[in-house]
Amino acid sequence: MKVSVLGLGKLGCPLAAVLASKGFEVAGFDRNETVVASLNEGQAPVNEPGLQELINAYGKRLKAYAGIEPCIADSDISFVIVPTPSLPSGWFDNSYVLDVVEKIGRCLANTSRYHVVNIVSTVMPGSANGEIRECLERASGRKVGTDLGLTYNPEFIALGSVVHDMLHPDMILLGESDPKAGDVLESVYSTVVGKAVPKARLSLVDAEITKIAVNTYVTTKISFTSMLASVCEKTPGADALKVAAAVGLDTRIGRKYFRPGAPFGGPCFPRDAIAFSAFAKNSGSLTDLADATTSVNRSRIDEISAAVARSASIGARVGVVGLSYKPGTHVTEESFGVQLVERLLANAYAVATWDRTMRPGDYPASIATTRSELEDLLDTCDVLVVALNDNEAIETVLVHPSYRARAAAIKVVDLWSVWPTGSHNVVWRLGANRV
Repeated sequence: MKVSVLGLGKLGCPLAAVLASKGFEVAGFDRNETVVASLNEGQAPVNEPGLQELINAYGKRLKAYAGIEPCIADSDISFVIVPTPSLPSGWFDNSYVLDVVEKIGRCLANTSRYHVVNIVSTVMPGSANGEIRECLERASGRKVGTDLGLTYNPEFIALGSVVHDMLHPDMILLGESDPKAGDVLESVYSTVVGKAVPKARLSLVDAEITKIAVNTYVTTKISFTSMLASVCEKTPGADALKVAAAVGLDTRIGRKYFRPGAPFGGPCFPRDAIAFSAFAKNSGSLTDLADATTSVNRSRIDEISAAVARSASIGARVGVVGLSYKPGTHVTEESFGVQLVERLLANAYAVATWDRTMRPGDYPASIATTRSELEDLLDTCDVLVVALNDNEAIETVLVHPSYRARAAAIKVVDLWSVWPTGSHNVVWRLGANRV
């Protein structure tokens, strides 16, 4: 089977490589000619663990183009994975998806062969069977459900582990216009992840609701641990890390995503929770829980920022370890570390940062002072804030004698409870009433 991947960004490029690794002939499209050239030269255009290795091994099955026509000409199924930016209303903007779908439709207009258009981009419920279907049928002159299939198949992955997550998912979500389209998509995933991985085959709208519902539930769980941490910080002798570990032993709750830490961020969690609330409001449903999830996350940023400020006098030199929204990626979208730095700068602190995954062009414009080496950061700060749960970075500080000596001379604000318990220089630990 030949497949096409339309959009070779942070998720699309790994998807194309994963499909190629499983024996599919893959044609990829991206408007960015630099991305296309890089991929055709055997170089990963995005930084993601395991991606370059897949390209090295299976790149002969992967060809990239700056136009859609060559991708659709011989493919049986096309994976549309382009941005769907959030609008002020909380809804997602489908304009990029519609543009690609219209081009696919035009390519299919003069053919009679069966083709499945698979939407991977996250869209609002009602989109696939609404404006996306209408666009595809109008451009192709064909009807979905007879000689044309339409599916919705969002990924549940995290930047920094995209390749691993695509190859080892908890489940595959398959929204289908009709059984024939669903069969084609399921056959692809049976090859990629095997038949044992659960595959939830739903209607298009049910799959759309499922996607944002899953992420909203996970963020609700995270916000609950944030509330728990806040309670423990205000309770003499309490330790949220120990409480959460005990609560998580209950199988109805579980420990996954149930560890007190910094507020959630990134390109998916914050916006999906807001989108779910916006969709629920539009349907006339109660949105209190989804709204509270976002509200707690935002208020927790305020609480932690205030705690850091209490630990450092105005004008103090504050070093922040971790700017990306999670370990293993350089993405800073909705990152707590970035938000913390911006607030400290606004309050007249001298802030410097270090993140082992960040490259010079990755830093937001608001982050002016960065350190290329952790040792330099330790040399130039009075207070060190551990804003990212990056064990490798922290172990570097604690194990290396030179780093350890420097760290012992500065105050430490630990937002992930990773610093050794009892360390005399830890002035504040998230989720603990006393250090």
